[in-house]
Amino acid sequence: MSELLSMTAVAARAGLAQKAFSARELTEAYLKAADDTAALNVYVAMTADKARAMADASDARLAKGDARPLEGIPIGIKDMFCTEGVETTASSRILKGFVPRYESTVTARLWDAGGVMLGKLNCDEFAMGSANETSAFGAAVNPWQATSGALKGKALTPGGSSGGSAAAMAARACLLAPGTDTGGSIRQPAALCGLVGLKPTYGRCSRRGIVAFASSLDQAGPITRDVADCALMLTAMAGHDAGDSTSLSAPLPDLESALTAGVKGMRIGIPDEYTLDSMNAEIIALWQQGRAWLEDAGAQCVSVSLPHTRYALPTYYIIAPAEASSNLARYDGVRYGQRVDGATLDEMYAKTRGAGFGDEVKRRVLIGTYVLSAGYYDAYYIKAQQVRRLIQDDFAKVFQDVDALLTPSTPTPAFALGAEMDALTMYLNDVFTVPANLAGIPAISVPAGLSSEGLPLGLQLIAPAMREDQLMRGGAVLEKAAGFTHIAKGAAA
Repeated sequence: MSELLSMTAVAARAGLAQKAFSARELTEAYLKAADDTAALNVYVAMTADKARAMADASDARLAKGDARPLEGIPIGIKDMFCTEGVETTASSRILKGFVPRYESTVTARLWDAGGVMLGKLNCDEFAMGSANETSAFGAAVNPWQATSGALKGKALTPGGSSGGSAAAMAARACLLAPGTDTGGSIRQPAALCGLVGLKPTYGRCSRRGIVAFASSLDQAGPITRDVADCALMLTAMAGHDAGDSTSLSAPLPDLESALTAGVKGMRIGIPDEYTLDSMNAEIIALWQQGRAWLEDAGAQCVSVSLPHTRYALPTYYIIAPAEASSNLARYDGVRYGQRVDGATLDEMYAKTRGAGFGDEVKRRVLIGTYVLSAGYYDAYYIKAQQVRRLIQDDFAKVFQDVDALLTPSTPTPAFALGAEMDALTMYLNDVFTVPANLAGIPAISVPAGLSSEGLPLGLQLIAPAMREDQLMRGGAVLEKAAGFTHIAKGAAA
């Protein structure tokens, strides 16, 4: 059992091809692992019968020598992806009972590639959160545990919004997991859980069938155990979709070849503005170590400036809530999901939304409605869009001189669940990840070390639009140099 759970997806593919085990055996191992780690609250729905049927179909194709790229690989699906015939709630009470009649493009591609669906994974409600504490199903728990210090013995956040996906991966309760990233919701939980997480170029993966949060920022991407698995999964997920007007038609670079290309001759920028006041000393030390690793591998690291980075977080928290306010207007109790009856139509709307949305969603809808309202639209929303363009221009200018940027992934390691943080402090968890979303460019987080308390720390690489291959080159070098082989204490055995 432990051998089946310890393999990467690339290794599992090889084992299946060599008939060392069957897809059904691999699936059963992960179904048991999901059951053994149920206390972590990572799955909101299991699809065991569906998984077994898909595994059996994979075994039949393997027997005929007709294997697909992800044949027989067990996958957990974030509850933001619509899954045909399987309840999809975005971890919100307001969508309780919603069973889509269609499959999201991303998950359809995973199944077409031979993947096996284990179930739906917990997340922050409508992907709004950085700790997975806003979910209607309760918080997912990070399987990592502090070995010393003030956090020892405390339940820790896996990050968010893809916290259930990252926690499930770290707990070995699935072998691959797609997430969604609006302001860092793949990279931040991946960093806090010792995993690789990649946000592709905006439009690289179709948004069709993903429950919308902020349409100009949302992007699906992979959460995996290593960089090679990331390349494998993104290749399966990505591709043009005529059903998504924002979908890119440009082909994906050869990511597998990029894994072994190295960084010799690459110029890596170190942004001055990513050094924050009172920044965690261990994060700074790891950032410096990452620079040394890249230089030792033949890259040239240079200081660069992104002057408008300081405005990225406030810009994001105007644009994202504004788009959320518009997108979430559809949840009114009329067409689907929860309904709370009222004496009038307006009262039904108010009661339904009041009972169905959690506090964080309400907060963001109110902020978004305010900045879009008459008298404030120009002062806030239009101004934020103008600043967003300046942030995009900063990146475009810098990428004329460098091939990628190296930054920390998060300002801190995982923190305690239930920690008393005001909303602004919680929002600061996205400070290093948000700029890439505003610019629509790809970024990857790679596990690179442990804090003094024994918790994972990640490094982030940011590349120009459509250059995910640059992320693979740098990510593979960082991964090899870091030699991160640590396993969460709460992982399935």
